[in-house]
Amino acid sequence: MMTEHSRAAVEIVPVSGAAAMERFIRLPEQLLRGDPNFVPPLRMERRLAFSTRKNPYFRHAEAAFWLARRGGRVVGRVSAQQDRLSPPMADGSPAGHFGLLLAEDDADVHAALLRAAEGWCAARGVKRITGPFSLSINEESGLLVAGHDTPPMLMMPHDPPHTARQLEALGYRREKDLLAYRVETAAPPSAAAAQLVGRGLPPGVVLRPIRMGEMRQEVARLVGIFNDAWADNWGFVPITQDEVDTMATALKPLLREKLVWFAEVEGEAVAFAVCLPNLNEAIRDLGGKLLPLGWARLLWRLRGQRIHTARVPLMGVKRSLAKGMLGRVLPLFIVDALRREARAQGIRTIEMSWVLEDNLPMRRLAEAVGGEAYKTYRVFGKDLAA
Repeated sequence: MMTEHSRAAVEIVPVSGAAAMERFIRLPEQLLRGDPNFVPPLRMERRLAFSTRKNPYFRHAEAAFWLARRGGRVVGRVSAQQDRLSPPMADGSPAGHFGLLLAEDDADVHAALLRAAEGWCAARGVKRITGPFSLSINEESGLLVAGHDTPPMLMMPHDPPHTARQLEALGYRREKDLLAYRVETAAPPSAAAAQLVGRGLPPGVVLRPIRMGEMRQEVARLVGIFNDAWADNWGFVPITQDEVDTMATALKPLLREKLVWFAEVEGEAVAFAVCLPNLNEAIRDLGGKLLPLGWARLLWRLRGQRIHTARVPLMGVKRSLAKGMLGRVLPLFIVDALRREARAQGIRTIEMSWVLEDNLPMRRLAEAVGGEAYKTYRVFGKDLAA
């Protein structure tokens, strides 16, 4: 039976001001409260992420945010972004993205939200919109389409199953799938991988953990390798120096010396991997709040041995080595070191994510170390009307 609420028109409201942004930030807590695998993000972190003054992303990008209201209630949200560092489309037109999409399972609400994002992008010369990216491809990317039965790792999205169906009904189609691999630290690697690592490092190669006393320099080294390693990959957006500085500060509480490794060849850092304790495991019961006792609980959990999961969000080998034998074996040695040290620290499961569906070398690496693809995140695309 139709209710008064369901008959009411959908109103799309631009987010303007702190109060509206707070409603935007807290909407997942309202709409996903019944999902046992939803982890409420820290509100303080989300405020920083969406702040045009504090997030260096906005120095090379612009974004708009909207709320959907129906019958006096907020029932959905979406963003639209244009990043000047994003590669253009094949026809040379600028890239445009949508993100942060969340709404009740209602076709009218989804249609109204996406119309707002599409119109904003079209007004800026965009001919094809893709997403979700929240906000950048270097942050949360893709929509969860498989693997809803487990909670997300840090900096990975979690979406209700109906969102993909609603997007497809609006003409959105699969652009690219991103995979998350789960690796149990106690499980052995493949026989071939174990044999290769057992031979020892090639001559001239040194494997070392991060130097905690040189944090900014070390983060700059790994970002330099990352920007070089992934420059030719689909959707690549370089990490800027401002973002390096922000990253160094933000990640410092999570970084553990033996969970960040570099490979050096003749003294030059040429490959790396970062494994971060899964912050979502530590904040799951905080309800997005750090006050009054959240800070104490979070710090105690991060310093203790209570986190049993972790994620590898960053990894790379310089392109000059990537296609040679050295470029193929260095990641195996690095991941072997990560697995060994993670297990020693009580971490039972590592997620390697995300991996492009057509990045066969990285997929083979994940499988060689015992990884299983257990979640799929989908980037959707849609041509916009002229």
